[in-house]
This record gives sequence, C-alpha cells and structure tokens, in this order.
Amino acid sequence: MNVQRLLHTADRISTWVGKAGAWLIVALMLLVCAEVFKRYALNAPTAWIYDANNMLYGTLFMLGGAYTLAHDGHVRGDFFYGSMKPRTQAMLDFVLYLLFFTPGIAALTWAGWTYFQDSLAMNEQTFNADPIPLYPFKFVIPVAGGIVLMQGLAEMLRCLVCIRTGVWTPRLKDAQESDVVAQQLASSEFVDEEARQLAIEKSKGMRG
Repeated sequence: MNVQRLLHTADRISTWVGKAGAWLIVALMLLVCAEVFKRYALNAPTAWIYDANNMLYGTLFMLGGAYTLAHDGHVRGDFFYGSMKPRTQAMLDFVLYLLFFTPGIAALTWAGWTYFQDSLAMNEQTFNADPIPLYPFKFVIPVAGGIVLMQGLAEMLRCLVCIRTGVWTPRLKDAQESDVVAQQLASSEFVDEEARQLAIEKSKGMRG
C-alpha cells in the first residue's frame, strides 16, 4: 500500500464516520419536534428528553471532529500561515501535531475509556424522573478520540510527504471550498461573471 492510498484510507474512514454521525441531526430534530408536540399539544412533557438531546448533540459534535480534520476544515489563524510555502506550512503543522495534538487527543482517548469503564461498572444513569443510561454516551468519547487520533497521525504523515516533496498531497473530494464558493455566487446579482470565476479559481488554492 503506497502512502497516498494509506492517507485516503484514513480520510475515507473519517469521512464515513462523520457522514454517519450527521444523521443524528435528523434524530435530534424528530426528538425535539415530538417533545414540542407532547409538551404543548398533549400537555405531557417527557422527563428524559433534555438529557437525550444533550447526548445526541454531543455525539454528533464528537463524531464530526475526524471528518473536519480529514477535509482540512478546522479554523486556523491564517494571517501568516496562508502566505507560507507548502513545505514551511507542513513543518509548522508537524511540530504542532507532535507537541500539542497527539498528546492531547491521546490523553482524551485514554481518559474517555476510563470514564466509560467506570460508568459501565456502576450502571451510571441520568438524574431525573425517568433516568436513561449514561455509559453508551461516554463510550463515544474514546471511540471518537481514537478516530481523531488516527486521522491526526495521517495528517502528520501528510506533512512528512509535503516536507519531502514540497507540495501537499491531494485530499478526497467532498464539499471543497471551490464548490461552496460556486454555490454561493451562482445566484448572486451583484457579482459579474469575471469576478465570479476569479473567486472560484482563488478558492481552489486555499488551504485552511
């Protein structure tokens, strides 16, 4: 397996997890709509709904981390970074991944696994009239942490390739910046065609 295939394998796993987790938005919406109907139409509010909403949202948030990292979507201070050459960007990224990202995410994953084990051992539940178990939600912490850590190691490998070659390796195509820019400008009445095409071309070279 060559390096590019290895990187794309990690990207595919992170992308699949992120897109699968995105369906929790639908579950969250249905849950909230059902609770609003029960509360105001039937006058029968549900005691556990608030905790369930928090768990669904937290799970969605955590499962989206690796997806965002795989598609270089996390926010960074771009004032100096954007003007750097790719090799310099890769060196800076690698050092930051090594010193801050890897220890932090590894600690999160380890602590999350400990929290899950303790929660499972005591059959931890929420504190309300209709308690629901907490350990399935806490299990998401080490799972999400492990996936983010895997993607982070892939990003470090991507940095090493860029340091050696001087160019960034291509990422899997999903919703790229140029796609978003094109969609936003497609129906604009205040941007002429030349400016529209220029904005799209500039967006293709963006990173971060």
